[in-house]
Amino acid sequence: MKRPVFALVDCDNFFVSCERLFRPDLEDRPVAVLSNNDGCAVARSSEVKALGIPMGAPAFKYRDLFEKHKIVTFSANFELYGDISRRIIGLLATVTPKIEIYSVDESFLDLSELPTKDYEQWGRRVRQNILDWIGVPVSFGIAPSKTLAKAAVERAKKAPNLEGALSLQGASLQTIGKHLLRIPIEDVWGVGRRLAAKLKAEGVMNALDYARMRPAHAQQLLSIRGRQTVAELNGTSCFPLEREKRVRQSIARTRTFGRDTNKKEDLQAALASFVHAAAFRLRMSGLRTHGLSIFITTNQHKPGYGRWGGEAHFETPTADTGQLINAAMELLDGCYRAGHAYHRAGVLLGDFVPEDHLQTDILGAVDVKKEQSAERRLRAVDTLNERYGKHTVRYATELMGSAWESRQTIKSPRYVSDWDDIPLVN
Repeated sequence: MKRPVFALVDCDNFFVSCERLFRPDLEDRPVAVLSNNDGCAVARSSEVKALGIPMGAPAFKYRDLFEKHKIVTFSANFELYGDISRRIIGLLATVTPKIEIYSVDESFLDLSELPTKDYEQWGRRVRQNILDWIGVPVSFGIAPSKTLAKAAVERAKKAPNLEGALSLQGASLQTIGKHLLRIPIEDVWGVGRRLAAKLKAEGVMNALDYARMRPAHAQQLLSIRGRQTVAELNGTSCFPLEREKRVRQSIARTRTFGRDTNKKEDLQAALASFVHAAAFRLRMSGLRTHGLSIFITTNQHKPGYGRWGGEAHFETPTADTGQLINAAMELLDGCYRAGHAYHRAGVLLGDFVPEDHLQTDILGAVDVKKEQSAERRLRAVDTLNERYGKHTVRYATELMGSAWESRQTIKSPRYVSDWDDIPLVN
């Protein structure tokens, strides 16, 4: 049996790299991408990181620094980022079909069947292909476990002499230890800030300290995941490649409004739009739902904060956007309070069954013909929106108000997903 060989492909400053694809004039200039409503920094170029601006930094608090260093800012353009991500994954799939899409900018590959022993050279070659064919810089970390591959990619991103790829496959304990020593404990896969504080209190300051922990002590502190991470950092694989998509337990769509509103029509439009997006994802996952819940809130940072919501249950599971919107509107009627300035809202779908799990009954409560007609209607709507843009066909309720929509005053064009935004070359 072959020993596992994992590669983690991590796109460098992904959102910023996507923006630079169509703006080569921004190369080597400080660039930041902001969250919905242009509130916080969700991606920073290396130049911005060097200025000490942290991830999630509120833009208004760093406005003077942004202006002083002429930082170029963008509203998040998730359509663009998603399209570029799919292109990269498509290229990686030609290298090996054994791939786990971990996030929009990270993928694990199984290289155990790859006919090579020089994994670093292989990684640099694929890295150059991605740069030449798509234009996004990536880094490769290769190791006998996922956690060690994650550690390797962290080093590959920060050490220019590694040329974007580091392999710890077959490396000596001394070599592995040298790299783990330079990785802060909060950067170890699965740790994060909260658990980092707990580990630091035990004197565990970096990845090497973690690797040297007694497995039983690690489990006592961090449950079984702690013991597994110790094993992974020592080269024993505990987390296999997950090629099959996990069955969703819930689908949520929430958003902070572009501006506070006391109009019921704005809430109706927001919830209808959230339901539309969630129901589409439900159908794309091959599922139906038995349950829907909504919530609306005022601003928790202002006096008189309030939160209201409601739940609906469907005896016959559904993925019909229209039916779900009607249920959401009924729930809103029951929880809306006039006179409040609403700041945020959301929709949650749950209690799923497979889409082919439509059971008829002897009492005739399930109208099969009606269900089949709804499926054809929804399929037509989804096809039109996928072909011509996601807002080509919308429900009228979605157009009742616009105050909830995010402020995205500095959003780049949708270069790859909208005919009107395709760049022209003269």
